[in-house]
Amino acid sequence: MAPAAASASASIAAIAQHHAPAAPRASVSVAAAGRNGGLSVSVGVRPVPGISVVNSQRRRMVAAAAATEMAPAARGEGGGKPFVDEMRAVAMRLHTKDQAREGEKEPQAPPVARWEPTVEGYLRFLVDSKLVFQTLEDIVDRAAVPWYADFRNTGLERSEPLKKDLEWFTEQGHTIPEPTAAGTAYASYLEELSEKDPQAFICHFYNVYFAHTAGGRMIGKKVAEKILNKKELEFYKWEGTLSQLLQNVRTTLNQVASSWSREEKDHCLEETEKSFAYSGDLLRQIFT
Repeated sequence: MAPAAASASASIAAIAQHHAPAAPRASVSVAAAGRNGGLSVSVGVRPVPGISVVNSQRRRMVAAAAATEMAPAARGEGGGKPFVDEMRAVAMRLHTKDQAREGEKEPQAPPVARWEPTVEGYLRFLVDSKLVFQTLEDIVDRAAVPWYADFRNTGLERSEPLKKDLEWFTEQGHTIPEPTAAGTAYASYLEELSEKDPQAFICHFYNVYFAHTAGGRMIGKKVAEKILNKKELEFYKWEGTLSQLLQNVRTTLNQVASSWSREEKDHCLEETEKSFAYSGDLLRQIFT
């Protein structure tokens, strides 16, 4: 990704380790908003994920969320490092050095300012996003794993705001498309993880929500300036104080992870790249 001090992002995923890789395809990561006030996009190559299949090896890594919204959590009573801090550290290492001191990646693509988004592409992104957020909400509501219920009604839920936004686009005369393969692939993968691999699922839960509250908002603002006459969508609005909503989720994540073994925590962290990868497929809809 190109320069920006703090970023939120997503990119391409790999599904179950026992599946074989598919054919190559472009990948995208987006860094948004920081001390340089910039937005940037990185384009790479990766195998195409199927509805339930993606390659198991990745080298492409991208940033997950802006440092402003992924700030380190408070220390626990015992003085140990909260697990959310570990999640953030992994994400920040996936930034470029221009984006964060912890960054290790080289910028490889032009800034978002050079994108030429279309309403049709943006609608595909919004539809896919609605499917993914709805899937996350459904999973925690069902709570196949009991502690998923701790993540109900966080205030970060996005499916209803997205529903309102899509209704607005319909009123403007636009046709709402069906979800793309990128959206259905991610939703299917989340369902699979939620039943078989709860630690990996939580990695996606964290990165999807936190990335959207950070760089996702900046991307939305830039796209609105280009194609929506600066209209602010409901997707980018929250009831209450967003920083407090995020802190509440951080606290819950730390509490849940406190019962995990070191191996389970490491497994969660290892899933980070895949979470960015899938979200990057969704973002790519905006300008393709």
